Amino acid sequence: MAGMLHPTGSSVVVGTDGNLPSSSLHYHRQRRPSGDSDSTSGGEPSKETSDEYHFEEHSHPKEVLRGLNELRKENHFCDVTLSVDNVKFPAHRNVLASFSPYFKAMFTSKLAESRQSVVVVNGVEPAMMSLLLEYAYTSSLTITRANVQSLLSAANLLQILPVRDAACSFLEWHMDTTNCVGIHCFAETHACTVLQERARQFTLQNFSEVGNGEEFLGLSPSKVVEFISSDDLVVDREESVFQVVMRWFMHSPEPRKIEFHRVLEHVRLPLISPYFLHDCVESMPIIRQSPECRHLVEEAKMFHLLPDRRTQISTPRTKLRNNSSTVTVIVAVGGEDDKVVLRSVECYDPITRHWRTLACLPFAVSKHGLVASGSNRLYLAGGEFPDGSASHSMWRYDPVLNVWHEMAPMLIPRSELGLAMLDGFVYAVGGWEGTYRLDSVERYDPETNSWELVPPMKMAVTSPAVVAHDGMLYVTGGAILEDGDGIELVERFDPRTNTWTHLAPMLIPRSGSAACVLDGYIYVVGGWHASTENTNKVERYDIQTNTWEFRASMIERRYRPGIAVLHGRIFVLGGEEGWDRYHDTIECYFPETDSWQTFGDLPTSRSWLSCVPLQVNKNIQCDES
Repeated sequence: MAGMLHPTGSSVVVGTDGNLPSSSLHYHRQRRPSGDSDSTSGGEPSKETSDEYHFEEHSHPKEVLRGLNELRKENHFCDVTLSVDNVKFPAHRNVLASFSPYFKAMFTSKLAESRQSVVVVNGVEPAMMSLLLEYAYTSSLTITRANVQSLLSAANLLQILPVRDAACSFLEWHMDTTNCVGIHCFAETHACTVLQERARQFTLQNFSEVGNGEEFLGLSPSKVVEFISSDDLVVDREESVFQVVMRWFMHSPEPRKIEFHRVLEHVRLPLISPYFLHDCVESMPIIRQSPECRHLVEEAKMFHLLPDRRTQISTPRTKLRNNSSTVTVIVAVGGEDDKVVLRSVECYDPITRHWRTLACLPFAVSKHGLVASGSNRLYLAGGEFPDGSASHSMWRYDPVLNVWHEMAPMLIPRSELGLAMLDGFVYAVGGWEGTYRLDSVERYDPETNSWELVPPMKMAVTSPAVVAHDGMLYVTGGAILEDGDGIELVERFDPRTNTWTHLAPMLIPRSGSAACVLDGYIYVVGGWHASTENTNKVERYDIQTNTWEFRASMIERRYRPGIAVLHGRIFVLGGEEGWDRYHDTIECYFPETDSWQTFGDLPTSRSWLSCVPLQVNKNIQCDES
């Protein structure tokens, strides 16, 4: 018998006539000597007993490309010629179609180009076509500062994505404050979204330097707005944004004059110093000549002039940028759970959804009142001590020092009171003195650290929901009987005339509800009444028409929850449902969809807590809960 090598690497026994025996096949597996290797092989059998040997020549693809490239250069077997600005590039259709979806669609469709021997390519420079053909036939090319933009444009047009992405990476590596705006705009034009966003973020993070560069001066109004309207814009002071905008405007004032107010409305003028506002902003000729610009300045002046009404004029211009040294949070103070009175003071960031701890109350007290002043201070008044007695104490929280200071006490001890900040004064409304309900109202003057009585309400109530809006004090609901049953009464106090007025009653009676103002409407949520028990119902008061209407109900029924308005949303925290069942959940109301969503959790379940929005220094916040 004669032996021959089987393609799989086995020796096969063959008959003398050259045919394989019909009865059986005998395999004699060859062993490769230890350390022996095949210089041309891309691999070797994975096991000594393998009956197959996968051969792969790793240099083969490059050798094929090298051969095709030589054929292209010698114009052998080329079946198409690309004409770019009358410069001819012989090529092979199959190679072009294999590396470019653009050419594949062209040559496999019924378009005229699929049959033409000479195809005209527009929108590409000859030098770039030469580079891209080199890439098609060699898998490599050189990107430089001089050719990167033209190369990216050509690769994008011809859908050669690896080259486009490589050009994007080159631009990102060489990005700095002198070219980031141009790279952003160039990437946007060519739909390079990743590079576009990275250049945008680089511009925002280095805005002070970028805004004083030459590239920024040539931007369109809409592109300037895109940058300065971002919460992620990094600046030390809002005055810097105004100065950059004015520099941009003065570069070409005449054509930009008409649209300037649309740019200025994205500068956060309320966050600018009132002195800078008066001395530098208001004095600009373009500001004085434009009614729209003057209106924006007036809005900013009112923000500084009437600090206690800032929540009523909340706009995107009053929102702090994300790099600010302070953050706006919801502060939750005290409360009780199973009659255990809490001293804890915590703050909640709705953006990160994290809780942090602030300085606790000086002593345990619940059923107190809490407000935030326009000067970013908290005032806590009254409440009930664990022994059941009412407090007349007044405390002020300083978020800069993270401490509580005792202030002048109220004239009358009060628990279950309503507290509101109105035009610089703290109003303490109604409540429980310890033996009877109160119809009296007193107000605190922070300037003199003193209290004075104002005309009493028409009815004594405990647990009313009180809010201030547009120079008026609104008192909704409350309890007038020992069992705490709620009423639907609504009263309004006008401090300019020292008079009380009855308004349209609520749709359902409530005590222990919570109230807030959002978009000019008064919202009242939760509470209790004997006929409805604890409720999740929400109603809204239209001040202009003196009418109430139901809005979407909360998910949970809540008695004595905390409430705060932040970022155009209503947040309701904690509260009580039935006896001895306390909530630790947070619900958020979205006015644009009239809907509620569960948004987070309190560190512990509680009711009788008080909540307000406040700006706190990021550095004084303690560990996350």
